[in-house]
Amino acid sequence: MKIICLDLEGVLIPEFWEEFSKATKIPELMRTTRDEPDYDKLMKMRMRVLKENKLGLKEINKIVSKMKPFKEAPEFVSWLRERAQPVILTGSYYDYIMPLIAKLNYPFIIANTLEISPRGEVIGYKLREKDGKIEMVRRFQEAGYEVIAIGDSFNDLGMLKGANKGILFKATPKLIIEEKEFPHAETFEELKKILEKLL
Repeated sequence: MKIICLDLEGVLIPEFWEEFSKATKIPELMRTTRDEPDYDKLMKMRMRVLKENKLGLKEINKIVSKMKPFKEAPEFVSWLRERAQPVILTGSYYDYIMPLIAKLNYPFIIANTLEISPRGEVIGYKLREKDGKIEMVRRFQEAGYEVIAIGDSFNDLGMLKGANKGILFKATPKLIIEEKEFPHAETFEELKKILEKLL
């Protein structure tokens, strides 16, 4: 049995912070790990902007409740489950992402945790562990599993390179050009065709 490690945002669901940026009309929040590889720098910017605009978990959850997975994502997760063990490895946070995981029919997910003040302000974040995606890939491999990783951005590269096989999905042109070792797909049908040769 193979384990398929998938990034979440940009792969199965839209980028949350991009959706939040559109809803709040705050352009600065449009930045994601596609634009800023330094995750700590990115999160500190987000927390600063939230504080400046008096936005907290309540406002975040309001936007999440309106979001949906990519159109074919729930069916793709079901297709995967029939062939392998899908595991979502994400830099997102349990605090707001679970309503979207429900819409994917609750695949196994490993995420991070926000620090929330009694007033609902986002005052910090706790990574489950540093380099959590690649660490989980290594542990699955140590347990004897072959791992296929699927990601879309710079912060997925460790996971993709550490896996037995990595696949870029809906990645930026720059990433596709720079990381020619990985096959890439733009649609779930293309992704299935790549996976069918590996499973």
